Amino acid sequence: MTIIDGKALSAKIKEEVKVEVAQFKEQKGVTPGLAVILVGDDAASATYVNSKHKSCEAAGIYSEVVTKDSSITQEELLALIEDMNNNPKLDGILVQLPLPKHIDTTIVLEAINPLKDVDGFHPYNVGKMVSNLDAFLPATPFGVMRMFEEYNIELSGKNAVVIGSSDIVGKPMASLLTNAKATVTVCNSRTKDLSAHTKAADIVVIAVGVPHLLKADMLKEGAIVIDVGINRLDTGKLTGDADFEDCKEKCSYITPVPGGVGPMTIGMLLKNTLKAAKLRDKRESK
Repeated sequence: MTIIDGKALSAKIKEEVKVEVAQFKEQKGVTPGLAVILVGDDAASATYVNSKHKSCEAAGIYSEVVTKDSSITQEELLALIEDMNNNPKLDGILVQLPLPKHIDTTIVLEAINPLKDVDGFHPYNVGKMVSNLDAFLPATPFGVMRMFEEYNIELSGKNAVVIGSSDIVGKPMASLLTNAKATVTVCNSRTKDLSAHTKAADIVVIAVGVPHLLKADMLKEGAIVIDVGINRLDTGKLTGDADFEDCKEKCSYITPVPGGVGPMTIGMLLKNTLKAAKLRDKRESK
């Protein structure tokens, strides 16, 4: 059994980005820039945004965090995004989710220039991803694919089960696994007999936000478990959607929580921001 170390891999990726950013600045005389919009006062979102900001600065990326009160109107938020679309210093724009209920998230995400959509949520990038074309990939599934690559885990011909069908993780994860020639089953809260699917899987990716949903008796021997869930128990302890202690001895590879998929997200966001900076000429020619 191998524990996949997302923290170490994320640190490696951040260092690679730092080197590439320095080279890009030297060659182009341009500093990649990322803007993050934070609406409201959700503590978890604020912590995450702060972490993004610090990681950008450490990598040599210009970072701008704009915080707005939860009472902001949709029109005001769209106007802010339009200003950022037109700001040549900004290569990437990220709106921290979730947004307040009075704001239509779809309309907001569609307002971002697809060439600055470093979260990979714009329908333009989603469509290109599903079609297996070059696109900005959502950072968390992108990070999972990078884990498979780092640990030389072959995906072609494998049976993969994705538990959870969110637009942010489940659906893009299924698309990326399909593009890698895995045979993919997507399960959700309505799935009957979940364990019948997971017992047949070589790879299980779980992202539902239910602590310890996945147990060892739901897995076949040697399965690979990627746990995207992060839940805080009443004790304050962070735990995943898979029962790590129960599952680990049955797995060939497994990600821990914390220290698994979570750290990868910011590393891949930095890679997307650098990619967006390299498209600056293309954006400005339009």
